[in-house]
Amino acid sequence: MVSNGNAGAERADKLAAAFGRQLSVASRSVHADDYTNTHPAVAPAMSVSTTFRYSENPDVLVPASDLDPTASDDLYYSREKSPNTVRFEAILTSLLGGPAVSYASGLAAFHAMIVFLNPKRVAIGGGYHGCHGILKLMKKLNGLEQLELEDDNDLAKLQKGDIIHVETPLNPTGEARDLAYYRKKADELGCYLTVDATFAPPPLQDPFKYGVDMAMHSGTKYFGGHSDMLCGILAIHPDRAHGKDGWLAGLRGERMLLGGVMGSLEGWLGIRSLRTLEMRVMRQSESTQKLVDWLTAQNAAGGNVVSDLVFKIQHASQQPEASEPGSWLRKQMPNGYGPVFSMWLESEELAKRLPSKLFLFHHATSLGGVESLIEWRAMSDPTVDRRLLRVSVGVEGWEDLRDDLLQGFESLKQELRK
Repeated sequence: MVSNGNAGAERADKLAAAFGRQLSVASRSVHADDYTNTHPAVAPAMSVSTTFRYSENPDVLVPASDLDPTASDDLYYSREKSPNTVRFEAILTSLLGGPAVSYASGLAAFHAMIVFLNPKRVAIGGGYHGCHGILKLMKKLNGLEQLELEDDNDLAKLQKGDIIHVETPLNPTGEARDLAYYRKKADELGCYLTVDATFAPPPLQDPFKYGVDMAMHSGTKYFGGHSDMLCGILAIHPDRAHGKDGWLAGLRGERMLLGGVMGSLEGWLGIRSLRTLEMRVMRQSESTQKLVDWLTAQNAAGGNVVSDLVFKIQHASQQPEASEPGSWLRKQMPNGYGPVFSMWLESEELAKRLPSKLFLFHHATSLGGVESLIEWRAMSDPTVDRRLLRVSVGVEGWEDLRDDLLQGFESLKQELRK
């Protein structure tokens, strides 16, 4: 093993220095990992090795504790890092604005965050039921107390070192929460502020702009983008990352022990996927907005098949603040309100049957892939109302998706007449 000091970070900075400014999300998605190149191939190779030979020269060997975690050539064991995950994390560090650490899944990342920060209390709202499940496991292990995020009396119970955890936009509704508000609350109480930003990847939202201490993503969704890999990400606010008590070294060290690392194949798939992140996310978000606008217009007009079957649409764009110039929501999500929304149908039976009437929407859980998905959410989340359908919009033409929903509604209504 040859020590590179902080060579990885220095070489990454050369890209910005060459242009005198930060490049776009699209350009960084393609080039942020250029400094890791060790082979003339343009497309990165997939390394499958779990272990790596040390140098034959004993004079250049250094202990693992002195190695640069961002360097691509200080390799010895894939539970610490591998060529694929080094590249993947290099791109995400640039896109997210803080050092990124990868994990085997989104829940592995959330678990690692709770273990590392080790709070006695966590205030959390609705959102992904899996995170609530992790907190219940931690309660069994160490008595961790789970508090309600939107209850002022519960928030008042938080103390120094506890966590305010905000999921925004929220799963499964796609509605947003005000990060600046919760940053103020965290400062008042001496708490850490963490956010699950899965539903608003770059360039839709920048949590660190609002002082978030740590941001997590289920990278399975938009970072993967093709429904073929599991991944979780923790990104650390730069002010928290380095130094004597820096979080980056601590998270990496604990990851070695928890063992929740990405596989080599997933790292390689992640690199491939991030290359097109911006174009995918922006198209998906724009198509979602058009679909939501169409559905809400149909509901408002009345006397049509949509208004007959659908009684509520939830999405960040439908929150009152979305129509208020200068609102927190417009500032927090200036480039679009996200590619996920929820439809509430008039009955559980209608919600259960609509997915089977569609051709372009797969009836499946998860989200963020290039293909559009619709899920009768009760299939995988026991906590939601059974009339709710979660919609994840892919990269298909929005007019085609609109027409698919329309024919699905019409087919469902005809079925009801029989």
